[in-house]
Amino acid sequence: MSVSAETGTTRPDRARSTRTLTVTGLNHALHDGYTDVIYVLLPVWQAEFALSYGLLALLRGLYAGAMAGLQIPVGRIAERIDGKIILIAGTALSALGYAFAGFSGGVIGLGLALALSGAGSSTQHPIASAAVSRAYGAAARGPLGIYNFSGDLGKAAIPALTSILLVIMSWRHTLLVLALAGLLVAVCIALWMPAVGRGAEHKATSASRGASTGRGFHWLLAIGILDTAVRMGFLTFLPFLLRDKGASLPTNGLALALVFIGGAAGKFTCGWLGARVGTLRTVLITEGGTAALIVAVLALPLAPAIVLLPLLGVMLNGTSSVLYGTVPELTPAHQTERAFALFYTGTIGSGAIAPVIYGLLGDALGPRLATAATALTALAICPLAVVLARHLADDATKA
Repeated sequence: MSVSAETGTTRPDRARSTRTLTVTGLNHALHDGYTDVIYVLLPVWQAEFALSYGLLALLRGLYAGAMAGLQIPVGRIAERIDGKIILIAGTALSALGYAFAGFSGGVIGLGLALALSGAGSSTQHPIASAAVSRAYGAAARGPLGIYNFSGDLGKAAIPALTSILLVIMSWRHTLLVLALAGLLVAVCIALWMPAVGRGAEHKATSASRGASTGRGFHWLLAIGILDTAVRMGFLTFLPFLLRDKGASLPTNGLALALVFIGGAAGKFTCGWLGARVGTLRTVLITEGGTAALIVAVLALPLAPAIVLLPLLGVMLNGTSSVLYGTVPELTPAHQTERAFALFYTGTIGSGAIAPVIYGLLGDALGPRLATAATALTALAICPLAVVLARHLADDATKA
């Protein structure tokens, strides 16, 4: 009897969970690739439309602003409509935005098309994260880390592929190829991804989560905002720090690549680590390690500083997977999409604002002291993590 129950229930559930993670990971790779491929296209558009740097920044901002600003409304819509439908529509809309950009005849049309594509991309973070969380339940930390890691694969693959396509065809035809890829991913979601369900359908399970989770989520959001600020602030100054140590332009490129490789590994491994040792211990390890390694990079000569960069990348990005995996624990089940939307909006907003704040600090104090301030910010996260741990069941059981 137990064997038949296992084969009849557990394995199909496992298959559904795997399909959910696979399809949402593919979707995440597409959308993150869509977001970063704009950097490859900016020089092409500058030559095509004779744009200033300010207008180029505005084009990038239209996409990012639409994506960030619409995530919270998308989270609310998901409480009334099956998240799978929203994810299909958003992915198709994002692809059509790039198709329209390929047909645009001027900068206004291009800007509107990018805003449309960004609006479509606003669906994937809150909906897909919630889908993975519900598919795996209490074991969602590791899968959410894999989902998070898949975005880095898209950031690496799609801009690289676009650079190759731009050599053999026009940028307009290249955008049509990207749009076709997005429509194919939308079809994959429709055919293979299990239904997510409406947030309202999960109200019955929300009673199992503690009444204090609302306060805990605000601590989690604060940590996420500061963690993103540390990462973006440090990356802003890293090329200048290495240049002052004698790094050439190719060496700077290698150094950044090492940080990003380590960051991708950190997203993959720290979600797994958080599931085993708890959020508090993992955050203390990653943030303490971040602060120590930033100080080491400041103090060491060029060669040993570069050697440390992959490990620093692991620490810089590792916290994010742990935090994403903690969102469902601190949220009523029927508001998971809304919580992810708020969390992603806060971290994306921090990523936009933090370089400006640290840049002003760099103008006032110099890049070395401004970089040291990012290390202090990382240390400031540690007491917040201790407070957060009081609201987390995983840290209570591992204490």
